[in-house]
Order: sequence, then structure tokens, then C-alpha cells
Amino acid sequence: MRLILLGPPGAGKGTQAKRLEDLHGLKQLSTGDMLRAEIASDSTLGRRVESILASGDLVSDDIMVEMIAHRITKPDCEKGFILDGFPRTVAQAEALDDMLHNHKLDLDAVIEVQVNEDELFGRIAKRAEEDGTRPDDNVEVMKNRLQVYKDLTAPIIPYYTGKGMLKPVDGMQSIEDVAKVIDTILDA
Repeated sequence: MRLILLGPPGAGKGTQAKRLEDLHGLKQLSTGDMLRAEIASDSTLGRRVESILASGDLVSDDIMVEMIAHRITKPDCEKGFILDGFPRTVAQAEALDDMLHNHKLDLDAVIEVQVNEDELFGRIAKRAEEDGTRPDDNVEVMKNRLQVYKDLTAPIIPYYTGKGMLKPVDGMQSIEDVAKVIDTILDA
């Protein structure tokens, strides 16, 4: 099973990804984690990534796709994976689709966790009030992160809609109800 989870920060993607990992033996792949792991491994790719980041540049789409192609061959991805944080642009989505197709591994679903912005801010304020441990748990930071999501990532939604792959889920439901809807999508 190969999935992409889309949705703004605070939508509950991480919670659902963890549940899917446990339930189906999938591996959640965060591009940030993959970049750090490649650098730590001191691989040829890791050294390239490290020099790019050290110069302050962004890692190119082709290198990101190469890194994902390398990562999905690992034993912990044998049952499948959940991409989180990639793709963020239509060009990345197209490159990812091409790479997966070349590996005879097409996506099974692109799940968009949709949320109401006003309620999302309420969630963040409540979470900050309850534990106050995450530095991104405040309304101003969340407004910025939400705008970045809208500007950069939201444009891939029409791309996957056009391919008939986008499956919207109401993320304002309880964690359990969101999980049930996702499971229904995956069982179809």
C-alpha cells in the first residue's frame, strides 16, 4: 500500500499515519527525516544533500525523488509507505509518479485531511494550553504555516483530483471517525 497524506498543519495527519503504520505495517516517510538519515549515513547521496543544505540552497526535486526511490527499497517499506511532506508541488508530484511507475509501484491513494481553519486554530490554542510543549503551537505560527501550506502544497490537490486519486476526509471528526473513513477508502 502506497499513500500520500495531504492536509494543513494540525489536521491530524501524523496521528493517522502512526495508526496506519501500526495497523498495516507501513512506513511513514518524512522528507526531513530522510534528508537527515542520508546525511548521517555518509552515503554519496547524503554528502550531496549535506553540501546543498550547507550552502543554503534547497534540495532539488530530482534529488528528493532519487532519495525517495532509494528509501522505498528498504525492508521497512516492503509492505508500503506513507509519504508525508512530499510532494509539495505539481512538478514534484509528476516526478514522483514517474519514479514510482518506473519501479512498478503506483500510488494507491492520496488522502486529503480537510479541516475548518477557525476550528483548527481552536485546536491549536487548546493543545498549547494543555501541554505547551510544541513551539509551533500558537496561533501566529499556525497562521504562517497554514499560509505556506496554501501557497505551496494546496496546488497539487487539483493534480491528484484530475487523476481520480484524491480522497477527501473530513478531519474535523473525531480521530476514530477519521480513521474509519480512511480505512473505508483503503479497503475499497
